[in-house]
Amino acid sequence: MSSIPKINPTSTNAWKALQTHFNKIKDVHLNDLFALDEGRVADFSLDWNDFYVDISKNRITKETRSLLLQLAEEVNLPQAISAQINGEAINETENRAVLHSALRDFGIMNPVVAETLQKMKTFSNNVIDGNWKGYTGKTIKTIVNIGIGGSNLGPRMVCEALHSYRNHIELRFISNVDGDFLAESLKTLDRETTIFVVVSKTFTTQETRTNAATVKQWFLDSAPSSAVKNHFVAVSANIDEVQNFGILEENIFPMWDWVGGRFSLWSAVGLSICCGVGYHHFEALLKGAHEMDIHFKTAPLSENIPVALGLISVWYNNFFACETEAVIPYAETLRELVPYLQQAIMESNGKSVDRNGASIKYQTGNIIWGATGANSQHAFFQLLHQGTKLIPAEFICFSESLHTLGEHHNILLANCLAQTEALMEGKDNPDEPFRNFVGNNPSTTLLIRKLTPKNLGSLLALYEHKLFVQGIVWNIYSYDQWGVELGKKLATKTLKAIQNKDTKGVANASTKALLKKL
Repeated sequence: MSSIPKINPTSTNAWKALQTHFNKIKDVHLNDLFALDEGRVADFSLDWNDFYVDISKNRITKETRSLLLQLAEEVNLPQAISAQINGEAINETENRAVLHSALRDFGIMNPVVAETLQKMKTFSNNVIDGNWKGYTGKTIKTIVNIGIGGSNLGPRMVCEALHSYRNHIELRFISNVDGDFLAESLKTLDRETTIFVVVSKTFTTQETRTNAATVKQWFLDSAPSSAVKNHFVAVSANIDEVQNFGILEENIFPMWDWVGGRFSLWSAVGLSICCGVGYHHFEALLKGAHEMDIHFKTAPLSENIPVALGLISVWYNNFFACETEAVIPYAETLRELVPYLQQAIMESNGKSVDRNGASIKYQTGNIIWGATGANSQHAFFQLLHQGTKLIPAEFICFSESLHTLGEHHNILLANCLAQTEALMEGKDNPDEPFRNFVGNNPSTTLLIRKLTPKNLGSLLALYEHKLFVQGIVWNIYSYDQWGVELGKKLATKTLKAIQNKDTKGVANASTKALLKKL
């Protein structure tokens, strides 16, 4: 049993003080906060490594920050951070430790993790260098990752984000059990030059097993069974099931129960990343994440970036009653970041029962959404600027581009910074009400020097720690996901009804009617 605290945040003195404080400043305009404090930007910014985080455009004051930090202390956030880092079973509902950070600590690395990394390095180097041959002797040109959830979203996002670092290996991802998509995908694959990486911790996930089985059958339609060893590898904790599927033990990369799926890209789940960008860049990703881990562990709460962002999110969610939070990266290769964060954050903190087993009477998880800038400016920014909903936004941009193409990066940066300014300041047009902008829309800007593997690792770890801070404040278990199970179990019964064309065992009237229409 872990020593993770179990404190209802609404019972703390800080929460009560924050409510009183909120009532006093809820209508104060950001323009006035800037006008009253010449040093606001310096006081409300955090500088760390290649990261500069500007929180000055948030509807907070020095008193707000002080009370939020008091709240963090009262719910024993420092104790919770130590409990996770020390490997205590803080995922108490599953009696598991939460140690994805241990996957990237090269200083005190678990020997099993180190061995796995070496195996990943050897495999990916052999594929990239052309030493791993297909069953006809041809070199490998394509890696196909077959997995769903964290076994897809993390690797896919990183491979896309690091597109500029990609080598000659083509990467593809198959996750959805949609047969039409799979059939179209197989049309353009060459059996002789493709490796399929089947990723599933249990190796019983229906979507992944179904896709893998179909792909294997397609492969064997024109290849001998002996060729499977050249073209199928797996990442799983269930060695027996993988071997029953036909994959050799030496082609199995391990997973561990102390690494949750949505935090698993740092493990062998990142095998496709190693193949696509090279192991050295994957290792840089890990080291960047570890540096953020160290910052989170050691920085005072008042100077701690994940703590600052987590507490600001609590402020908007629980006092301003903001249900959503937008994430807007000004880098097109980060277009998969929001889907990745949706799983990481919403699967973690979408809970309505606290760590004491009691029903929660306050709001917990945020709805995460967004898209890349400047595309999103021509889509949903109208609502941000003139809509009736208050939506805090996090803008992510990079001061240096990876390529030099005239004024492109300057224009991109100008748009990013101008949008945060416009959201804050607004524009008064009393004679033209349709062109009136109230402003006072909050945002945080994460200005990062360059989109490198190391900085990407730090950014992703930042969000992991941010959601952990939120979960501790809300007194919930962030690392289980029981809500994913119910629909899966019902789908098993529904599938039988579809296969047998028999709805007698279906109790739900709506589902029964829908089945009859199939």
